[in-house]
Parts: sequence; C-alpha cells; structure tokens
Amino acid sequence: MPAPTLVVGAPCWIDLYSSDTDKATEFYGRLLGWQAEPADERFGGYFTFTKDGKHVAGCMANDGSTGYPDAWGIHLMTDDIQATADAVTRHGGAVEMPPMEVADNGSFAMIRDPGGSVIGAWQPNQVAGFEVLHEPGTPAWFELHTGAYDDAVSFYRDVFGWDAHVMSDTDEFRYTTLGEGENALAAIMADAAEPSGWNVYFEVADVDAALAQVTELGGTVVEPAMDTPYGRLARAADPTRTAFRLVTSP
Repeated sequence: MPAPTLVVGAPCWIDLYSSDTDKATEFYGRLLGWQAEPADERFGGYFTFTKDGKHVAGCMANDGSTGYPDAWGIHLMTDDIQATADAVTRHGGAVEMPPMEVADNGSFAMIRDPGGSVIGAWQPNQVAGFEVLHEPGTPAWFELHTGAYDDAVSFYRDVFGWDAHVMSDTDEFRYTTLGEGENALAAIMADAAEPSGWNVYFEVADVDAALAQVTELGGTVVEPAMDTPYGRLARAADPTRTAFRLVTSP
C-alpha cells in the first residue's frame, strides 16, 4: 500500500505519553503487531512504533514532571506552525508549548482548544507523519469528544482551516466531520458526559477478539463492543489506563 496522503488540518501523527514505556511496548506490540524502534536520546528518549516496517505512532516517557496524565495525543498538520499558533489565542484557545523545531524532522506546537482538549500541530520537513492507515493494527479514525461543541467546530475551522461538514445536528447526536462522507478525515462530537479529549481508533480484524486480548495483556475494557453503521466499535485502556478505541470496519 502506498503511504497515505496527509492533508493540512487533518491528523498526521499520534503519540503515546506513557508512565511505563516497557509495558506499552509489550502491550501494543502484542495487541496490534507493532515493533518499537530504538529511542532517540536527542529527543528525550522519544521512539517510534512501526507496523510491518511502516511508522504508525510515537512514544514518550511520562515521568510526571509536566503534570499531564498518560494519554494518546493527536497532531494535526499545518503548513505554517507560527501562523497556527498565532491564531489559537484569537479564537479562544491557548498555546501550551510554543512552536519549536525538532531537528530536521519538522516543527511542532501544543495547543489547548476552547473546550480544554490538547492537540498538537505539526509542520513537516523531512518527516511527514503516518506511513500507513486504515489497515489492521494501524490508526483508522480520529474523533474529538467535547462539551464545547460549537466553540470547537469554530476553532478547528478557523485555526486549522477545516472544511467542516455537519453530519448530524439532533439533540441526541451532534457530529461534524473534516471533509464529507467517505472522504472525511476526522470528526468532532458533542459529548458532555465524558471529559473533553481527542480519541484515536485502531483498526483490528475482530474487535471482540481484540478486547479479549486486551484483558489478557493487563488492560481493561472501558466500553464493550457494539455494532454501528460505521463498524463494530469498542473502547479499551492499556495497563496504565490510557484509553483508546477499536474498530472493525464494515
């Protein structure tokens, strides 16, 4: 499969902030078939995961010094990292980490949106991002759950240039996508019941079998599998209680 086409404004990379990178390496290695590449001490021990030799995610040790919890983080592509950072505060967000260069790889910044969700911005140089998507063991979908739905839709449209399309606007289900229909690349969902945050879905061949493996590997099932028009979905957590979602696409 050729590398995916990465689009400005859309997710281009994910990374795991973990208080136990050894457990994470074993867990995701066995669950998703990932291999961990050697840590790069130039970048604080950051390392990448590959699936069949193609880069799918990164990982960084969480020593507790930043105050951030273990979490999966998502990064959106930008073609002007400084302009993106400058736009954040004008549109109700905050810059958590200002733009910085990561050697010749590219430049990144960390941003907090109006609902309190943290998102990364990445301007690529030599490193673009994902080398594979939508195959078993790789990222398949990216979704913001937020209690500040209207503000979030406006924020991502104004700061990241989202081509936003309302898929549903009922009292029970409010959902806006980046792009439309089969060409959608990410989404925002109104969800006041859960803490605001970005979610990554990993494609698996069999969600139920994957959930059984999650528990065998020391993780937990957060939401059991359910059938939807978009595939069979579930939510789980790894051994440090870092949440993620699973999907078997129709």
